[in-house]
Amino acid sequence: MPTYPGISSEAFKHPLDRQAEEALRSLPGFDLIARKFVEFIYERPQLVYLMGNSIQVGPRQYSTIYQMFRECVRDLDIYPEPALFISQNPQVNSYALGQENPYIVVNTGLLDLLNEEEIRSVLAHELGHIKCGHTILIQMAIWAMSAAEAIGELTFGLGNFVSQALIYAFFEWRRKAELSADRAALLVMDDLNPVMTSMMKISGGSHKYAHECSLQEFIQQSEKYQALDEDGLNQVYKFLLYNGAQGMMLSHPFPVERLHYLRSWAVSAEYQQIKRGNYQKSPASGSVNVTPETPDYEAEALRKEIEKLQQEINKIRKSD
Repeated sequence: MPTYPGISSEAFKHPLDRQAEEALRSLPGFDLIARKFVEFIYERPQLVYLMGNSIQVGPRQYSTIYQMFRECVRDLDIYPEPALFISQNPQVNSYALGQENPYIVVNTGLLDLLNEEEIRSVLAHELGHIKCGHTILIQMAIWAMSAAEAIGELTFGLGNFVSQALIYAFFEWRRKAELSADRAALLVMDDLNPVMTSMMKISGGSHKYAHECSLQEFIQQSEKYQALDEDGLNQVYKFLLYNGAQGMMLSHPFPVERLHYLRSWAVSAEYQQIKRGNYQKSPASGSVNVTPETPDYEAEALRKEIEKLQQEINKIRKSD
């Protein structure tokens, strides 16, 4: 497997990821959401939960997966090594979160469906999120949606700043961030097939009928999906499907769309240059900064809002 000493996330970050992040950060309310997130959300409770309710991967715990994980960490030049947990959950899923102490969680459903090369590609994908500094924004997106649902009860001082436009922008960014993480997986694997087959299996893979699934057919399906855009009405339907037409916002692009973007990058000059060792290098971590400097008068105002919120919480507790 190739390694990329000193590689910066800017070397492989998808331009749509950059554009979506810039658009998100420019919206009114983003800076306030960032400050409130830092105040109210802490990583430690989730880490405590994972330590108590899942298996932490290590040299003597899921040793095969740990070896693959460490190799991926080395290949993407990530330091320090994030924590990796296996969660007992039949849903075929994995995710990366955390900033001060980044971690990855892989569900047993995913381990049971994918082969080792496909699992390696998933680990590289999640490490790509950490390398790109995505995890803090992903947590902010999750929290902003929860805060939006809570407005009317406890607003956390957010008022109307959690606008529908801000929610849309968070989810649009989340979908585009997946394209950068897919590139990280390809860099580590140096082979499109395991990355694509993992996407196919996550879409609708089956243990019993795995021998009847064809990657080439799935690639053709991806091409047919892209061809739907020739009819402008289909583009409208796609937008609506991504943005809540079926009752929920989608946090990931459709796998067939991810396949299209990744196959295009795999034959690009940019990818070939990175493979040759010609890439941007930087010891810096992810680009996302959610702790902007706050003037003293704003900090004092925020402290007063927190005190007011705590008073309201105390009143509610006393009335129970």
